[in-house]
Amino acid sequence: MKTLLVLPIIVPAITDVCALLARRHRTVQRVLGVFGAAVLFGAGTLIIAEVHAHGIQAVQMGNWPAPFGITLVVDPLSAGLVGISGFVALAVTVYALAGIDEVREQFGFHPLFHLLLMGINGAFITGDLFNLYVWYEVLLIASFALLVLGNERKQLDGAVKYVGINLVASAAFLSSVGILYGLTGTLNMADLAGSMEPVRELGLEPVVAMLFLIGFGIKAALFPLFYWLPASYHTPPAPIAAIFAGLLTKVGVYSLLRVFTLLFPNPSGYTQAVLLIVAGATMLLGVFGALVQQHVLRLLAFLVISAMGYVVMGLGFFTTLGLAGAVFYVFQDVPVKTSLFLIGGLMERETGTSEIGRMGGLYQYRPLLATAFIVPAFSLAGFPPFPGFWGKLTLIQAGLAQERWAIVAVALVVGLLTLLAVAQVWGRAFWQSATVEEREEFGADDPRGVRALLQGPVAVLAGTLFALGCYAEPLLAFAHDAAVHLTDSGPYIQAVLGG
Repeated sequence: MKTLLVLPIIVPAITDVCALLARRHRTVQRVLGVFGAAVLFGAGTLIIAEVHAHGIQAVQMGNWPAPFGITLVVDPLSAGLVGISGFVALAVTVYALAGIDEVREQFGFHPLFHLLLMGINGAFITGDLFNLYVWYEVLLIASFALLVLGNERKQLDGAVKYVGINLVASAAFLSSVGILYGLTGTLNMADLAGSMEPVRELGLEPVVAMLFLIGFGIKAALFPLFYWLPASYHTPPAPIAAIFAGLLTKVGVYSLLRVFTLLFPNPSGYTQAVLLIVAGATMLLGVFGALVQQHVLRLLAFLVISAMGYVVMGLGFFTTLGLAGAVFYVFQDVPVKTSLFLIGGLMERETGTSEIGRMGGLYQYRPLLATAFIVPAFSLAGFPPFPGFWGKLTLIQAGLAQERWAIVAVALVVGLLTLLAVAQVWGRAFWQSATVEEREEFGADDPRGVRALLQGPVAVLAGTLFALGCYAEPLLAFAHDAAVHLTDSGPYIQAVLGG
């Protein structure tokens, strides 16, 4: 099991190094990229099976016992995210074979992509706050390099905002880590869970909680510091934007779920109120921003923000049902956002424009693309039977059980507004007829092989989401299991510390 647990870090690390050594050989880099992503997906699948069969798994690197050494630990939440990350990474890697230009490949797309995956997976499975910070920096470096790859003006503008606000997040994160280490003498999360008494005695628990909320909230693009995301996610090519949208914000909300449930298991009314206010504001402002956008990827970027509000809403309830809804929503949102950004890139490629109003006629000329768009778009809006419906339904049930009428009303309204936003994209870009002059301006006339590389991953993601919506019970049960382990940290602590 020790070997299995390190694979999500070792596989992308080896792929990264090998692709870097083969930087002069484009074909070799491509083969390595796809093979590495496939192995990562396989490793993630095995980890999910192991956790499902035998419960939480932990290893101590270098045989140093916890809390002194480096701990890797997977529970249902982290195992599920590692497995889903491998799945979407494989889809994006195949899409990138035709969706990334040769210049970006020559300047390091494949090594940087797998370096990013290494940072993301490291954040998901680390059991230590300082190592969590280290993995954040790894993925920040990789994502910044991917964001500016190509050296276009709009990319540089977005990258400045991206890095600037993430430096603030890192400062807030390190401040909270410094306070905890100074008062407890440990940064192992399982050990911290039983060592928080000095922090509580000094009345610093709400301070540390809010610092974590700022640090992780910025990375998750929560209200009020979310403006960096729509300013940057639409600037790189579609494969890069898709992996950003699918995974980067999930690292932020994963960290919130992990830290708040372990270190602050009995939140004060103040902490709960702040989380629910942030959740509601994030949902509303994200969907309002989407409704006024004319650029397809900027519109989708605002919907990334809105979706994170639903996850924080589940965390704010601090109940097993609420956390189950949050976990399920995170699981299904990874392929939803990835597929939507890949489809957005195809829409731009086919029409030669990013303006939704100038796209018209895609349903007539690209019916497969139009069909693939419906599945993640309707899932995002919470339309049955797509998986987003089950996540939102669980969250609504959790809110009603706690009589949180205001946040439930916000969630329902935002769902309707999200449906309106994606319906506008469908109506204007797909259903609305295009003139002959507009069709002559449409950009892509790709060979069949290139079209298969671009549309194949999109079709697989859409088909998976549809199947997941029609048969959601296994994933719902897995999400409930993850929520049980979040609300009862005893098994997590025992797996890490033993005894």
